[in-house]
Amino acid sequence: MSSEEERPKRRDEPQKWGIAHIFASYNDTICHITDITGAETIARSTGGMMVKADRNESSPHAAMQAAFQAAREAKDKGIYGIHIRVRAPGGHGPKTPGPGAQAAIRALSRAGLKIGIIDEVTPLPHDGTRKPGGRRGRRV
Repeated sequence: MSSEEERPKRRDEPQKWGIAHIFASYNDTICHITDITGAETIARSTGGMMVKADRNESSPHAAMQAAFQAAREAKDKGIYGIHIRVRAPGGHGPKTPGPGAQAAIRALSRAGLKIGIIDEVTPLPHDGTRKPGGRRGRRV
């Protein structure tokens, strides 16, 4: 009797993958996990849901807490791995993600989810609408 016959054969179930949409601005960080098509929401959490003070909504700590919360919900619903799509406000706003983006990615990894592809999906204007502030800029 070989060793393969002794142990019971496990039937490998297909592993469910999802997409983590991370929107990181300088005011807040939103972590939204969907199914692989992006149509159905599995978990959603924001930095503002984790902290009391408004100034801390975009902090790396709040982003990490939000990502852990979303990852916990996703794992409970059977998600095994995720692809990550990082987004900044874009358009005529800032083109670089806020301080919470990197912390959120690190938290999703630490939560035990496998990470597939990391994409940067900030919308870039192809000469879109006029930037606010007028000809001489915003006068403070």
